[in-house]
Amino acid sequence: MSESFLSNKPIPVNERLIMALDVPSIPEAKQLVEELGDSVIFYKVGMELFMSGDYFGFIEWLKQRHKKVFVDLKFFDVPETVGRAIKALSSKGIDLATIHGNDAVMEAAAESKGDLKVLAVTALTSLDRGDLDDLGFQCDVKQLVLSRAKRALAIGCDGIVSSGLEVSMIREELEHRLLVITPGVRPVENRVEDDQKRVVSVEQAFQNGADYIVVGRPIRDAENRKAMAEKIQQQISEQF
Repeated sequence: MSESFLSNKPIPVNERLIMALDVPSIPEAKQLVEELGDSVIFYKVGMELFMSGDYFGFIEWLKQRHKKVFVDLKFFDVPETVGRAIKALSSKGIDLATIHGNDAVMEAAAESKGDLKVLAVTALTSLDRGDLDDLGFQCDVKQLVLSRAKRALAIGCDGIVSSGLEVSMIREELEHRLLVITPGVRPVENRVEDDQKRVVSVEQAFQNGADYIVVGRPIRDAENRKAMAEKIQQQISEQF
């Protein structure tokens, strides 16, 4: 194995798995959380649930069950609007939230975050070289991710969201000064129909330097969801 950049942050091992609640409704999300029980502590609540009903009521429901919450709405608007949204969010006991956009957007979020940890999105794990060409980015994917990571650190964001393929490069350049949350993690071989293109295994993600991993479909679509979550937790504990 190549050089390890294993996280040195004091994060409880069982909180390093973030389960993505990518389901169509709040009742389905609650059923999944109850089914997983104590096998998952940290949940990502994203855009699909935001559109489905009582989003913040559901977040309060999670907090009442002593769960940690990652709001993944990728705030992207004029800087003042993003700053106000982050300030409002910071009063709700949420642990992590994502933003997107340029330096001014990141600055507004960093100034308004309070105790909320703000994460800048680098490049979505559903994008490959061809997709970036379509969007008008002429630089290499890795250089784009590193550039955004450096800017996020300088501006005062707490961390970034990055594919596990780029995390080791970020650790080489920036060491462990940023939190790194890695989506697109697959505990088994990736399926052809999966729309996540830049994926890594649980072991790869942590050896490359991720602090947290986000896993959704491999747990949600498993025949025994709790057993799959426990399997991933065991894979994580073996790294630490």
